[in-house]
Amino acid sequence: MTVLPSWEPLVHSLDGNNIFSEIMDSPADVAERADRVITMLPSSPNVIEVYTSPNGILKKVKKGSLLIDSSTIDPAVSKEMAKAAEKTGALFMDAPVSGGVGAARAGNLTFMVGGLEGEFNAAKELLSCMGTNVVYCGEVGTGQAAKICNNMLLAISMIGTAETMNLGIRLGLDPKLLAKILNMSSGRCWSSDTYNPVPGVMDGVPSANDYQGGFATMLMAKDLGLAQNTATSTKTPALLGTLSHQIYRMMCARGYAQKDFSAVFQFLREEENI
Repeated sequence: MTVLPSWEPLVHSLDGNNIFSEIMDSPADVAERADRVITMLPSSPNVIEVYTSPNGILKKVKKGSLLIDSSTIDPAVSKEMAKAAEKTGALFMDAPVSGGVGAARAGNLTFMVGGLEGEFNAAKELLSCMGTNVVYCGEVGTGQAAKICNNMLLAISMIGTAETMNLGIRLGLDPKLLAKILNMSSGRCWSSDTYNPVPGVMDGVPSANDYQGGFATMLMAKDLGLAQNTATSTKTPALLGTLSHQIYRMMCARGYAQKDFSAVFQFLREEENI
């Protein structure tokens, strides 16, 4: 199979109080060695490949193994993987994650879990090592549904924050002062008080580092595409979600694909000059 440059199959083993990691040749080799496997991949095709390809997890998975996928993908794909895993005697659960790089480093991510309720505690035991919030959402695919909804709202709020900050700056307000006012007022949101998109307003966020690191614009565009697909299939109006998807797709076409999604502030500033 093709080994993606963004990941490597690993096996972690515990010896006393020490954890040892070993790089394996393929996902199948990981499944052969471990009975608890967690995957986190960029997109639905990557998940399908890692689980079902000739060197995929399901080719050598042991009966009774617990497979947890923390990718953000189409809920329908999670359901397909669960059915395929069931045929091998393994259990598949979807558990997409939220919180960003900062929460990952601090170990307080949020996991949204879909799968058999009776197996939730087993998944929670593993995921609690990385997250402070591990929430059961329902059957397989509901974790993905929760994550897609969250990211659509995140995209909308980030664009709104960027537009608001830009307007305030144009009106002569100091951006730090404006952010302070927003964060003690009804406009406050995660994009304004934790992940502000304006350079110089906050330290330790991508906007303070030329929008490097964090959550790539191309991944946000991908997640918004998932939201649009599910909105269409369920006949759900998603006007702002649709517009957000168009904005982030346009950003990707303009060279922002690898930059953090908060770079929408920089994108809007450049648009003003066109």
